[in-house]
Amino acid sequence: MGFDRLPLAVRFGLYGLATAILLYMCLAPSKALPNSHLWDKAEHAIAWAVLAGVGLTLFPGRPVAIVVFALGFGVLVEVLQTALPFGREGDWKDWVADCVGVAAALAIYALVRRLRA
Repeated sequence: MGFDRLPLAVRFGLYGLATAILLYMCLAPSKALPNSHLWDKAEHAIAWAVLAGVGLTLFPGRPVAIVVFALGFGVLVEVLQTALPFGREGDWKDWVADCVGVAAALAIYALVRRLRA
């Protein structure tokens, strides 16, 4: 059974959970998170690749919507990091890394669809 066959409410719930976890990881004070020893931009690219990948898995017929949401969410996170007093700093380069992650997820999605056809 493909994930896209799950009830719509369940798929939205799962994607909402993935989004909420990422939002927490991006807005929580740095000292409240585990130290990953990765380059910050790599962390962003991986996180947004996972977010987009989850979305593309749950909603395979909506790739444009998933990409637009993920990129818009990246902008929102950077704005919130700049505006909120949690010791985080917004950086446009983080959004570029988010774009790289989304592009990677989209490329994998396209490759898998091509191989299945």
